Amino acid sequence: MGSFLDSINLAYLIASAVKIVFFSFLVILPMVAYSVYAERRVSAIIQDRVGPNRTGIPLTLFGGKKDIPLAGLIQPLADGLKFLLKEDFTPSHVKKFYYWLAPTLVMVPALLTAVVIPFGSELDLSWLTKFGVEGAWVHQPVALVIADLNIGPLFTFAIASLGVYGIVLAGWSSNSKYPFLGGVRSSSQMISYEIALGLSIVPVLMILGDLNLSEIARYQDKNGWLLLPFWGEGLSFGRFVLLIPIAISFVIFVISMFAETNRAPFDLPECETELVAGYHTEYSSMKFALFFMGEYAAMIIGSGLAVTLFLGGWSIPFGGLIEQWTGIQLTYHEGATPWWLGLLHIGSFLIKVVGFIIFFIWVRWTLPRFRYDQLMKLGWLVFFELALANVFLTAVLMLWFRI
Repeated sequence: MGSFLDSINLAYLIASAVKIVFFSFLVILPMVAYSVYAERRVSAIIQDRVGPNRTGIPLTLFGGKKDIPLAGLIQPLADGLKFLLKEDFTPSHVKKFYYWLAPTLVMVPALLTAVVIPFGSELDLSWLTKFGVEGAWVHQPVALVIADLNIGPLFTFAIASLGVYGIVLAGWSSNSKYPFLGGVRSSSQMISYEIALGLSIVPVLMILGDLNLSEIARYQDKNGWLLLPFWGEGLSFGRFVLLIPIAISFVIFVISMFAETNRAPFDLPECETELVAGYHTEYSSMKFALFFMGEYAAMIIGSGLAVTLFLGGWSIPFGGLIEQWTGIQLTYHEGATPWWLGLLHIGSFLIKVVGFIIFFIWVRWTLPRFRYDQLMKLGWLVFFELALANVFLTAVLMLWFRI
């Protein structure tokens, strides 16, 4: 039995299960819930309203004299309970099988894309021996990524593109004109911006020469972020000049991500002023909640991908410089990452992702919605050509500076 527990296969399965539970259920889903809360609070601040600030610990239900509001932080739990208890109404005119299938096809791809995003460097588990835990697996550093694939960005784009099938099925199976128009809009919008989105990261992959997101994060931890190359090895004038195509790629990537996740000002598939609620007009209860969760999960994963590709992933800003000045280890050294540094890297990644989410929310409640012809023109006549020209520019600069 001891040799079986010491096998690396079991250690791999245990580590993968723990990472799946931690990242998917203890990080992504709570972030989805509290992104909705943050959206409501930030929009209230922008519009000079109060927002949800009452839902807290209901002590009066247990004989107390007063509830504890906690600034409304329990509101996501109340919303989740409401969706669970609400009547799950299915209209009689819908195509029931596809009507039920569509919300799942929106939520599952959004969660699957999370498996290749590194949310930390490594965790050293050898400290567990102090508590009597033995086995070879204890001395194996755990990489903080669920599936460390060598084709991370390609996997992410391939799986994320499946989400449009759920939206199209929802619009078609509802047998209603507004959902159908929303589904058609979403499919054409996603096709238009997926091309620019994919081309926008080509300069990044050309410069780094790697498709492994973990290696991309480690490179930036060692050499400075792509958008902040001010420390690390190999500092040169050529690296600073490459900021031009990297900045162009970043702008295209972020704006295309708004369109891919159907966020304002590109929320044409579900705009209330034209299509009532778009593709999920006929949905209620948990099926509607799955659409909602899928949108926010896609926003979080898109933010994580942008952070990993352009802002160093889990690396600490100016970590290399701070390490040189103070002697305190803040960057990744293979096989030598202490447990506290692994936790610090997780915190760094999550803070950057939260910053991106706040940016998503701020844009939604600041900019007006595009017209549909403007949306298509921007995708096909501006971003597509600009992304292609940016690839050519990157190649010329890399050849010129011998990078």
